Amino acid sequence: MLLLDGNQLSSVIRKEILAKVIQFCQNDIRPPHLAAVIVGDNPASQAYVRNKMRACEEVGFASSLIKKAIGTTQTELLDVIAKLNEDNQLDGYIVQLPLPRHIDEHAINLAINPSKDVDGFHPNNFGKMALGFKTFQPATPMGIMMMLDRYKIETEGKHCVVLGRSNIVGTPIALLMSKKTKPGNATVTIAHSRTANLKEICQSADILIAALGIPKFVKGDMVKDGVVVIDVGINKMEDPNSSKGYRLVGDVDFDEVSKKASAITPVPGGVGPMTITALLENTWSAYSKLF
Repeated sequence: MLLLDGNQLSSVIRKEILAKVIQFCQNDIRPPHLAAVIVGDNPASQAYVRNKMRACEEVGFASSLIKKAIGTTQTELLDVIAKLNEDNQLDGYIVQLPLPRHIDEHAINLAINPSKDVDGFHPNNFGKMALGFKTFQPATPMGIMMMLDRYKIETEGKHCVVLGRSNIVGTPIALLMSKKTKPGNATVTIAHSRTANLKEICQSADILIAALGIPKFVKGDMVKDGVVVIDVGINKMEDPNSSKGYRLVGDVDFDEVSKKASAITPVPGGVGPMTITALLENTWSAYSKLF
């Protein structure tokens, strides 16, 4: 069984990005600059943003963190976005999700300048991705594709089952896996909460991508021998033996499924680091004006 180690692979790719930054940013040329906007004090969101800022430092990027109170209005947040759109010293930025309920996430995504949308959520970028044009891809699906490529996982002609249909992971990764690319060229089935015969569909998968947000949903009897498993889920489970009182688990029961899988991502340390690395790659692309 091959462990698809996102931490190790991310370290390799980030060193490659750092080398590009060192080579390019000479003679007083500024480095790439990524900003993150966070509204409120959600602990998980704060942790994600801290990891992203640390990753920027690791690869030689400049970074800015814009913190807004949970009571920030939608109009106030749109004003922040307008200023970021006009900042010529800023290459890309993200607005950390989820936002407080009184703010319309769709309105915020629409306000982001597509050329700085390194999260790949703007409809312009999403549409280009769906049509196969070169553009910013959503970071988690992009990170998964990078992992499949670097680990040389064969995808052509394989049956890929995607559990989940969100706009952030499920739908875009299904599109990318179906494209005439490498990796890609798979036959894709999207399964969700209304899917009949879910167990049988999962058992037919050569590649299973789980993005449901349900702890340990995929059990050993739901997969066939030799399956490749990409676990996108990050869930907290109570654990009295842990100093924190909980531990992180994926959407896949790793102990059961790893016994049958030919390759599998761990949680944590699998897809998560690749998501941040994909964000860095998108920021480099925005900086070097590839699009």
